[in-house]
Amino acid sequence: MSSVSTSPADYATLALDIKRWARELGFADCGIAGTDLGEDELHLKRWLDDGHHGEMDYMARHGDKRSRPAELEPGTLRVISVRMDYIPPGTRNAWNVLHDAEAGYVARYALGRDYHKVMRNRLQKLAERIHGAIGDFGYRAFVDSAPVLEKALARNAGLGWIGKHTVLIHRSAGSYFFLGELYTNLPLPIDAPASAHCGSCRRCIDICPTQAIVAPYKLDARRCISYLTIELRGSIPEELREPMGNRIFGCDDCQLICPWNKFAQDATEPDFAPRHRLDGAKLVELFGWSEQEFLQRTEGMAIRRTGYEGWLRNIAVALGNAPHSDEVRQALQARADHPSAIVREHVAWALARQSA
Repeated sequence: MSSVSTSPADYATLALDIKRWARELGFADCGIAGTDLGEDELHLKRWLDDGHHGEMDYMARHGDKRSRPAELEPGTLRVISVRMDYIPPGTRNAWNVLHDAEAGYVARYALGRDYHKVMRNRLQKLAERIHGAIGDFGYRAFVDSAPVLEKALARNAGLGWIGKHTVLIHRSAGSYFFLGELYTNLPLPIDAPASAHCGSCRRCIDICPTQAIVAPYKLDARRCISYLTIELRGSIPEELREPMGNRIFGCDDCQLICPWNKFAQDATEPDFAPRHRLDGAKLVELFGWSEQEFLQRTEGMAIRRTGYEGWLRNIAVALGNAPHSDEVRQALQARADHPSAIVREHVAWALARQSA
């Protein structure tokens, strides 16, 4: 990082300005954390040792850089953490979609434009405002794009606590928001960490369709539907297919049941609005997309991450869980000879379910 300007600066005033600028740029909240993540580093190491990261090798690839900001970006003294609400008004009710077995459920964060680009652009603008006020300073922006313990940093910055489902919860805004960071060498005053308020509640643990939350604050990603439908590249374990229901990209159950989400705020970013009716489109319709249609319709969206093969695999499982119908069987038969062995396997499983 470049050195901070030697001009005198009132860092307390600058911190207040940064938070104001962040809100003016569309962030819902902003806080400032230090770089000490010792306890979180131990928690991460235990999680990795238990193999709960599954095939997400990148979680272990960078050693301690994930929990030591100054090793990832030398010179880092503080982390400016921001959050942005992501569910726009008018989105189809999530529970209604989950209870409609003919519809495909897409995690609410992934319905619109890829948040990485939206937030990174805003973080860059925030850095430019800081530069305009104090001159050159060292910084680097992150939006789920490097080894960063973003939830722990956001907690330390006062933006919420990490719930028993391992998702960050804000007392006045629930958990439906994205996180982003500016690592900086500015010696800004640090905010007080958020205190936890889950109490004895365990609704998120009890509702998880695949029982992936194996203990409070401990998630086995290998059982998590978000992992199975997005990160996993091979076959979905058979015993987890029926519990997946109609969830074809991600899962929100642990957030939907969380009582703190009665305080969730609507998104103000128009780009997060659902595209192609993905907040409740019919499974048969989505299964009929050609690869070209998939690539065109998911351009600039997080859904692209699963790939076309994963898209068909996931929908095949959901069709296997759908009510028996000729329409579903015909849709599956049309993919029975698909070039992908993964797709064929899951289509065969779904057809067997439809014929049972």
